Amino acid sequence: MVKESFFEKTYNHPSISREEMQTIVGVHRTITFKKHEKILKEGSMSNAYYLIEKGLFRSYLIDYNGNEITTEFFDSHDILIDVASLFLRIPAKETIQALTDGVVWEIDFNAFQELYSTIGGFTEWGRTWMTNQLFEAKSRAVNMHTQSASERYLNLMNKKPQIIKDVPLKYIATYLGITDTSLSRIRKEIKQQS
Repeated sequence: MVKESFFEKTYNHPSISREEMQTIVGVHRTITFKKHEKILKEGSMSNAYYLIEKGLFRSYLIDYNGNEITTEFFDSHDILIDVASLFLRIPAKETIQALTDGVVWEIDFNAFQELYSTIGGFTEWGRTWMTNQLFEAKSRAVNMHTQSASERYLNLMNKKPQIIKDVPLKYIATYLGITDTSLSRIRKEIKQQS
C-alpha cells in the first residue's frame, strides 16, 4: 500500500482526522494502465475517478471536423476524472487516455458517495476541490482569448513541465489551440531566448 502521505497530499483538508483519512485510503484500489490505453471512452459512463501516483494522461474530444483536440493533461498527484459524466451520470463527451504507463488509485462512485455523506471533512474537501476546478477552467477559457500562444505555452511549461518534456507535440498543440508548425516555431523562439 502506498504511504498515507500520498493521499494526504490529495485529500488535504484540516477537518479530515487521521482515522477518517485511513477510511478514505481504504476505499481506493491500485490499478495500472498501459501507454495508449483508454481509461474512459466517449459515450460511456464514468463510474470512478483516479488519483495518479505515476504516469501522464490526457482527455480529448473529436471536433466537428473529426480532429482530436486535447482538453486536459494529467500527471502525478492529479485527479483523473470526467466530472460531468461521473457526477451527473451522463455519457462522457471526452475520452481519457494514458500517454505513458501509469499507476493510479481508483475510487468508485458508490464509495465516493458513501464518504461524501459520512465524513464532513471529505465533503468540505470535495467542495474546495470543485471550486478550484471551476476557477481553473474559467482561467483557461479566459487565457485562450487574452494570451498569446507563446504565453499559453510558457504557462503550461511552468505548471506541468513533465507534459512539455514527455508528451507528443501534436497533443500539446491542440491543447494550446495552435498548429504543430506554430508550436515548433514558439519552442524554437523560447529556446533561443534562454
